[in-house]
Amino acid sequence: MHRALIAPVSTPMGSLLPPAGIFLAKKSKGTYAMVATVIDGKAFAATVRGKVAVHVARLKADHGITPGLAVVLVGEDPASQVYVRSKGKMTLEVGMKSVEHKLDIETPEADLLALIDQLNNDPEIHGILVQLPLPKHLNEDLVINSISPAKDVDGFHISNVGLLGTGQKSMVPCTPLGCLMMLRDHHGSISGMNAVVIGRSNIVGKPMAQLLLNDSCTVTIAHSRTKDLQEVVRRADIVIAAVGRPEMVPGDWIKEGATVIDVGINRIEKSEGGTRLVGDVDYESCAAVAGAITPVPGGVGPMTIACLLANTVTACSRANGLVEPEGLTA
Repeated sequence: MHRALIAPVSTPMGSLLPPAGIFLAKKSKGTYAMVATVIDGKAFAATVRGKVAVHVARLKADHGITPGLAVVLVGEDPASQVYVRSKGKMTLEVGMKSVEHKLDIETPEADLLALIDQLNNDPEIHGILVQLPLPKHLNEDLVINSISPAKDVDGFHISNVGLLGTGQKSMVPCTPLGCLMMLRDHHGSISGMNAVVIGRSNIVGKPMAQLLLNDSCTVTIAHSRTKDLQEVVRRADIVIAAVGRPEMVPGDWIKEGATVIDVGINRIEKSEGGTRLVGDVDYESCAAVAGAITPVPGGVGPMTIACLLANTVTACSRANGLVEPEGLTA
């Protein structure tokens, strides 16, 4: 058994990604024949960023508008610093305006709320992201819900949650949006498919289930108290694993030919020393049964920032009453 570590993950996504396509490996003791198509999230994210860049260039050329993304970081959490740097770099690469506000870990809540109010009223800022987690003295719900829903590119504001839940136009959380994009790209249509989401978090599980429902899937949300979890998962055409437990889902839980989207990113110790990244599914055994699977790293991870950029250009388009970018929304 592997022991999960609490250390933050900062390894660049995609560094261990095998080539996309069909895999056939010689079966031997302790290994499996891999036959699943690998859904290359790193390559697909690059395609999404390319579409964003095209739309940004069009907004500049036709309307003189540059989409702006503001990221607020409170404290010096190492993993958060890595993510903020990566977000800023990619924001600039697609031609958007990038603004970073780095605040001291002891910043009073009133000062943070005042900054958010300032950004809400800045016409050059179309997306606002407050990097989570926040220091314990700050109320995350209060902070998130102080962001203008129209600029809430994380999709966490209670108004956006309600709009998504009732099938209306909203800002959609980035990770579930990335999963949906990859499913649509792989299948064309997922209408009528049986989907199981393992995990019920507000950030991934719940919005993912709603997106699948909106695309006419039959959806089950499974969690730690689900009875006969193995049998529930085995009936699924689509499995979204977002539970935060390393390699929890083995291959004998997966229906032959199912599509497996692994949202988990866990760092575990290797028996020979050192650590490696794994997802919430046991990749080898699941890849021997599934029709398609996302790897970790290099699957869902790269799509999260790509969808943050997509949400920002969507928010900019909506704010100015312009046509939204095609293929970048739910």
